[in-house]
Amino acid sequence: MNTTEVENFPGFVDGVMGPDLMDNMRKQAKRFGAELITDDVVEMDLSGDIKIIKDGSGNTVQAKAVILAMGSAYKEIGLENEKRLSGRGVSWCATCDGFFFRDQTIAVVGGGDSAVEEATFLTKFASKVVLIHRRDSLRASKIMADRALSNPKIEMLWNTEVTDVLGADKVEALELRNTVTGETSKRDFTGLFVAIGHIPRSELVTSQVTLNEEGYVSVEGRSTRTNLKGVFACGDLVDFTYRQAITAAGSGCQAALDAEKFLSH
Repeated sequence: MNTTEVENFPGFVDGVMGPDLMDNMRKQAKRFGAELITDDVVEMDLSGDIKIIKDGSGNTVQAKAVILAMGSAYKEIGLENEKRLSGRGVSWCATCDGFFFRDQTIAVVGGGDSAVEEATFLTKFASKVVLIHRRDSLRASKIMADRALSNPKIEMLWNTEVTDVLGADKVEALELRNTVTGETSKRDFTGLFVAIGHIPRSELVTSQVTLNEEGYVSVEGRSTRTNLKGVFACGDLVDFTYRQAITAAGSGCQAALDAEKFLSH
């Protein structure tokens, strides 16, 4: 939902904005009779034949089958001041916060598709975007990397990591370290966007379904079946290899088919 431009989803020649793609999927699901409830799930009991799901408004939903598709969350650098200045210059969502940084110099940390997408999107607002990557080349797909490298408003800072976020009540500068020489430096920024990956949102089911060492839900073979009868999992909650919108969509289709087969017996 927070992805900016999606360039590799089939059927969209010129790409599509993440929120627009989600809205189209929502409308299509409603057309086929799906009932949509917009709320946060706060508790799940998946142990019995009837699964119980409670939301933040106090409502309870019961079901014979449940598909877990909670996706993943943004990974943090792990700095104390990163948390302290969250919402005061530190962000994990360019589409949410980019417009606050109009005509400013901001930094994006990361080297994959997400980081490049964020940096490219932020050039719509910022006067300069510095993309900080701890290696000497991007992991992003070629089309995304080429777009960033050719953008005059994006500056690359290779072999560099952020070691501290400086500022009393807002981001004022970053402390940096060269990963090759070990040399440290300080550079002024008014914003920091972190795009270094994701972690699975499996905390609600940690004690119920089997997880791997990294917290991803384990499934049986090439199916979407978990260790619990009637519970299926898909998308970024399961996939730590491909992590693409189209593979998540395909995985969701598999889960729906597995759930349908389960309910028909």
